[in-house]
Amino acid sequence: MDNKVILLVEDNPRDEALTLRALKKGNILNEIVVARDGVEALDYIFARGKYVDRDISERPQLVLLDLKLPKVDGFEVLGEIRRDQRTRNQPVVVFTSSDEEADLVKSYDLGANSYVRKPVDFDHFLEATKQLGLYWLLTNMVAPSTGNNANG
Repeated sequence: MDNKVILLVEDNPRDEALTLRALKKGNILNEIVVARDGVEALDYIFARGKYVDRDISERPQLVLLDLKLPKVDGFEVLGEIRRDQRTRNQPVVVFTSSDEEADLVKSYDLGANSYVRKPVDFDHFLEATKQLGLYWLLTNMVAPSTGNNANG
C-alpha cells in the first residue's frame, strides 16, 4: 500500500492503541503518525513546530480526527484544514465517541468527508477501524494538492 501515511489525531491512549491494533489486524501496514492534541495535528499537517522539516506537499492519505482534543479541538483542526488552499481537499474522517447530533452536523458543515462513531464493543471497534482504513487507503481516490501558497 505504498507509503501512504495515516495521521491519527487521538488523545485517548486506549483508543489510540485500539486503532493502531485494528489497522494492523486489517493488514494496513502504512506509516501511522499519531498527534495527541490539535496543535500537534496542525503542526504535522502544515509542517510547523517539530515537523518543520517535513515536506508539506506530502499530505497524509487520511486524517482520522477525534473531536474532543486538548489545546485545539477537532472542529478547529478541521476548519483550519479546510480554509487552507493546500489542504482543503485533504481526506478527513471524524472518528469520535460523540453521539451528539450537533457534533455530527458541525463536522459536516466544516467539511468532514465522513463521520464515524467509535463503537464501544471491542470487536466492532476493530472491524469499523479496519473498514475505514481499507476504504480510504485502497478504494478512495484522493484529489491532488491544490497549490503551494498558504490560504490560497
